[in-house]
Amino acid sequence: MNNSISLLAIDSGNTAIKWGLHDGLRWVEKGSILQSERIMLRQVLLQLPSVSNIIVSNVAGSSVSNDLRELLGNWRVRQQWITAQVKQCGVYNHYVFPGQLGADRWAALIAAWHHLKRECLVVNIGTAMTVDILSDTAEFRGGIILPGPKLMQQALVDQTNGIRTEGCGKFQSFPNNTGDAVFSGMIQALTGAIEKMYALLALNRDHSLPKVIISGGDAAWVCEHIHLPYQIMDNLVLEGLRIIAREKPDPA
Repeated sequence: MNNSISLLAIDSGNTAIKWGLHDGLRWVEKGSILQSERIMLRQVLLQLPSVSNIIVSNVAGSSVSNDLRELLGNWRVRQQWITAQVKQCGVYNHYVFPGQLGADRWAALIAAWHHLKRECLVVNIGTAMTVDILSDTAEFRGGIILPGPKLMQQALVDQTNGIRTEGCGKFQSFPNNTGDAVFSGMIQALTGAIEKMYALLALNRDHSLPKVIISGGDAAWVCEHIHLPYQIMDNLVLEGLRIIAREKPDPA
C-alpha cells in the first residue's frame, strides 16, 4: 500500500462505521465495521499507514463520538469533525436551523452536487432513509426522513402481537401471507416516498427531469422496485467528506 496517504475519512452512522483512505488521487482502501463492534476499530487503525488529515462525520451520538476521539487520539494530525454549515463547497443549506441537518446528509448533498452539478434527488438508505432535494443552483431545499427497510419491519414485529415474520417475505403486488405483506408494505412505503418526492420536484417543470442518486448500505432492498431512472453512488458520504477536506478555508 502507498505509504503516503493524505486522508482518512470516517462515516460513523447509526449501524456501522465506514472508513476510507484517499491518497489525493483515488480511494486506495475502504472498510466497514458495525457500531456494536467498534472497539475492533482500534486494531484496524493500528494497521493503517500514517495519514496527513482525518475527517469524521458522526450521527451516532456523543458516546460514539467519545469512543472515536479516544481511538483517534494517538494520531497527531489535523482532525476535522464536520457539522452542516450555511454554505460549504458551493452548496447552500436552507434548513431553518442549518446545524440540525445531519452531518452525513450534508456530506452526501455536497458529493451529489459535485458529481452532477444540477438539480437532483439525493437518497440515502440505511437505518433511516433520507430523501433530499438539491436545486439547479446548489441549494438544499429540504427533505424527508423515515425508517429504513430493517427498522420499518422490526418496528412492526416489536410493537404488535400478531406479526411474526421471522425475516422471511418477498415483494408481491397482492400479498397473501404475513411475511410478504410486511415486506411488500415496506417496499411500497419506501419507494412511494422516493417517487412522491420526485413528483413534487418534477412538478410544473418545462425542462429536463431531475436526476436521482441513491446510496447507503440498504439501497439494494428497494432499488429494483423504484420506477424512476436512478444512479447508484457507493459511499456517497465518504466522497462528500473527501470534498469537504480539500476545501480551502475562506481568507480572514
